[in-house]
Amino acid sequence: MAKPFGPDPPCGLTYGQRRLALTGMKPVRLQKYLASAGVGSRRHCEGLINAGRVRVNGAPAKLGQSVTPGTDRVEYRGREVKPETEKVVVAVNKPAGYLSACFRGKEEGWLVTELVDLPFRLYPVGRLDRDSEGLLLLTNDGDLALELTHPRYGKEKEYEVELDRPASPELCERLQKSVQLADGPARAVRATLVGPGRLSVVLAEGRKRQLRRMLEALGCSVVRLRRVRIAGLRLGDLPLGKWRRLSAQEVVEKLGRHGSKSEVRSDIAEGRRAVSGER
Repeated sequence: MAKPFGPDPPCGLTYGQRRLALTGMKPVRLQKYLASAGVGSRRHCEGLINAGRVRVNGAPAKLGQSVTPGTDRVEYRGREVKPETEKVVVAVNKPAGYLSACFRGKEEGWLVTELVDLPFRLYPVGRLDRDSEGLLLLTNDGDLALELTHPRYGKEKEYEVELDRPASPELCERLQKSVQLADGPARAVRATLVGPGRLSVVLAEGRKRQLRRMLEALGCSVVRLRRVRIAGLRLGDLPLGKWRRLSAQEVVEKLGRHGSKSEVRSDIAEGRRAVSGER
């Protein structure tokens, strides 16, 4: 790599300090860099790195690696990716049959990203399975996506559920206590009976098909599942299949976007997980 213009940095600095002195840019974790470029959430980007689908300066990337924006070349799917300076958050009323994904895999369905017509590389925040509908966020803000999906932040998601049979208050109590799933116990923050066979359920985590699996474990089948709230943001009267861009004020007030102190703590914690190989 060619030596940048400018005076030599002082001797005795570490490698990272020398790069900062020469480029003026701080190294960042690779998964955070990818998320800020709209590739996906940080946790999703960790999987891409482990799968060997990311390259840095022509070499396969490694989990725990840091890169310097403006100096290192980062490639995904054979193309260079760069962080987007303008952060975008979009609310979508996802119809059933659409996938919460950016690329088609083995599962059939349309991509929810195809509903949004904006010149940004956006990705879904969290999961809303193909058969479910309702509020889904798309963004290119990796820090926000982490805050909305990681269990340590406890961001609530509220769902309206229609079952194949009449429900009882006892079912709500079971959901709030604990339900044993294959990937560990799960519980609802709140579960309320709102009509014959209809529930309002609030979760603070988002495992794959979690609510459906909890109800199936209790002998119920879901006829319809719709998400109506994420943190303080409600679906409201947004028509099915339509989207709207959130204002910066909404992101702060409704989604509870944290400040710089929490971002620093998040970066430190994520760096420790990356080094240890935790997910």
